[in-house]
Amino acid sequence: MEKRNIVIGGAWPYANSSLHLGHIAGLISGDVLARYYRLKGDNVMYVSGSDCHGTPITERAKKEGKEPSEIANQYHEEFYKMFQDLNFSYDLYSKTATDYHKEKVKELVRKLYDNGYIYEKIEPQAYCEHCNKFLSDREIKLTCPVCKEETKGDQCDNCLHVPTVDELKKGYCIECGNKTIEKDNKNLYIKLSAFQKQIEEHTAKVNHEWRINAQNETNKYLKQGLLDRAVTRDLTWGVDVPVDGYEAKKLYVWIDAVLRLCYRYNESM
Repeated sequence: MEKRNIVIGGAWPYANSSLHLGHIAGLISGDVLARYYRLKGDNVMYVSGSDCHGTPITERAKKEGKEPSEIANQYHEEFYKMFQDLNFSYDLYSKTATDYHKEKVKELVRKLYDNGYIYEKIEPQAYCEHCNKFLSDREIKLTCPVCKEETKGDQCDNCLHVPTVDELKKGYCIECGNKTIEKDNKNLYIKLSAFQKQIEEHTAKVNHEWRINAQNETNKYLKQGLLDRAVTRDLTWGVDVPVDGYEAKKLYVWIDAVLRLCYRYNESM
């Protein structure tokens, strides 16, 4: 029987606090799969690492009076040791703060930009006049329009509703408590909508192999239509944007982390 190339990407824990039982429960299934396919004789690449960028880390750094790099390195070392102690069988456990990671991510983002799949978009965004900065969703607090509980802008902790762009405009700055205003801001967006048909065709071929919840989530987004998504943010900690005019911004952590799996897979198989 021909050996298959199997890539398994474990979720990348944010390096802003210690791991708990919930993290391990969510990650251990990947280790079981890796061991299963190795026993079958397949070529397995089981990768993961610490997510060292993003707002949660900068928030933790502010609270402790430290640099984001100090926080990220502290928890990365803790994670690495814990996974070793628990005998996880990663082929690679790295972190997004390495120079190799940053350069490869910039290389791929630039390629997407040059090929027209990343483009500039100017639109109103929540801005705090007191702090003199544009705010990310995690830096905004608002009353959830669904359950009416106070929550951060990334997701309601009570009912799990994800606020829309329009709902975020009604929020307040978490840091100073002042009402936000709307102000035009430019960002780079990835053209996910251009891949709608291609992803639908691929999903139709393989989703019978997925669990029901994975099928339902995928079909939900495809049914509503894939939306273009920002790949840059107004941050000082993260991977530099390889496009002129974006020197004051960083790459959005979601694409920074996802691209890690793409290039590790391509170079290892």
